[in-house]
Amino acid sequence: MKKFSDLIGKSARNCQNGQEDIIKGRFKVMKSDDEKRLAFGWASVSMRVGGELIEDWQGDIVEPEELERAAYEYVLLYREGGEMHKRGGAAVLIESAVFTEEKIQAMGIPEGVLPVGWWIGFKVLDKEVWEKVKNGTYQMFSIEGEAERVEET
Repeated sequence: MKKFSDLIGKSARNCQNGQEDIIKGRFKVMKSDDEKRLAFGWASVSMRVGGELIEDWQGDIVEPEELERAAYEYVLLYREGGEMHKRGGAAVLIESAVFTEEKIQAMGIPEGVLPVGWWIGFKVLDKEVWEKVKNGTYQMFSIEGEAERVEET
């Protein structure tokens, strides 16, 4: 079985010795429901509303097609949310939608409203983790994966 980290591709301006690196992206929790322990937000955004590809903190770019492929594989194979990339079982995925330019257009959403990205929702199972979401300790989602860096051409 593949690991989710095997599925994320990325490209970068600077490739260092062909080494594999960890991808980490952090996106703010946009909505939560205290009674139900639900949290929603962007897992990753590939392109800004204006069409500009986003470069992350490590100088990496996740192309929209790669993000879409990785999101689908995650939903098919995993659906588990962890805590700070150290332990699993803290949450379970309940919502996932990848917004591509084509899907945004097909849904009739006006251009310039949504970025190209992966929206997620989790039911937080762990009471202590939910308390950290509520008190602001955990304010965003973070994805993690391993990928081969490919020099931008």
